[in-house]
Amino acid sequence: MRDRKILVTGGAGFVGGNLVRRLLADGAAGVHVVDNLLSAERENVPADARVRFEEGSIADDALLRGIEDAYDHVFHLSTYHGNQSSIHDPLADHDNNTLTTLKLYERLKGFRRLKSLVYSGAGCAVAEKTSGDAVATEETDLVSLSMDSPYSMSKIFGEFYSTYYFKQHALPAVRVRFQNVYGPGEILGAGRWRGTPATVWRNVIPTFIWKALHGEALPLENQGVATRDFIYVEDIVEGLIAAARRGKPGDVYNLASGIETSIATLAGLINRLTGNRAGLLQRPARAWDNSIKRYGSPQKSARELGFRAAVRLEPGLEKTIAWTRANEALIGAAMARHADRLSTSGSR
Repeated sequence: MRDRKILVTGGAGFVGGNLVRRLLADGAAGVHVVDNLLSAERENVPADARVRFEEGSIADDALLRGIEDAYDHVFHLSTYHGNQSSIHDPLADHDNNTLTTLKLYERLKGFRRLKSLVYSGAGCAVAEKTSGDAVATEETDLVSLSMDSPYSMSKIFGEFYSTYYFKQHALPAVRVRFQNVYGPGEILGAGRWRGTPATVWRNVIPTFIWKALHGEALPLENQGVATRDFIYVEDIVEGLIAAARRGKPGDVYNLASGIETSIATLAGLINRLTGNRAGLLQRPARAWDNSIKRYGSPQKSARELGFRAAVRLEPGLEKTIAWTRANEALIGAAMARHADRLSTSGSR
């Protein structure tokens, strides 16, 4: 990405912030970050003269008018985080997931300089809804009408728009599907209150690490039988850049480790790495989640993008635990903003 000019929507988020730092390290000429800080923190944006940070939604008409045909690459990472927030407020999910993609693509569709636009999709939206043995999810155009959340639906709508605008307007949109990303930079409680305790307890790994470091029992839903494909954030960044460089416009690629890990195994590993003796707290299954066991196939990305996840789970967790220890004050301050609402809404 040396000497390239790049737009990153959602660039203050967990993945976005890591991507921006990598782009700068690779010698990008300029990075324009757009983020409304709904689920992100300003601290995630690097202080660098090459970075232009604009606080606002990419769906804002005035902001969009300021987006000119000056970018070599666009990474569209902005999203309404995540499943539980979208169930609580589907309209907010629509405004911050579906509408953002449509309005951005309308603005970009006539641009001539643009070499690639990478859209961040979600592996959970296409995974088979099963509690039986999982089969690695391949890149397929067969999408079920049975979805677990508005978030899953909106991520698929984004794929529809990516394909449509490529075919209709030659927009060089490349779709990637994230599995469960973890690693340094994910701040519990980042952004504004979004209606549920999931505002703070965002994803399983940062939740488990924080609780383990504070000597709390790890909440294990349905005995931890669910499985996920955990991929380290530096690997996701590598995959995003590979998609921008070598991805075929109109096509889709999994960014996955290809390794299935149960939540029970994850909890035991985090307790061991942190020295947490509080054990586990058994909880019932989540009523809305029907995609119990899932992981992604990495084969197509390896073959066509030259991308394979490199960081194994245990060393990745060790790095994430170290980062969490070093940034406890930052994380604690973000969580504290929601303390009153968290206590009255029933924290899990």
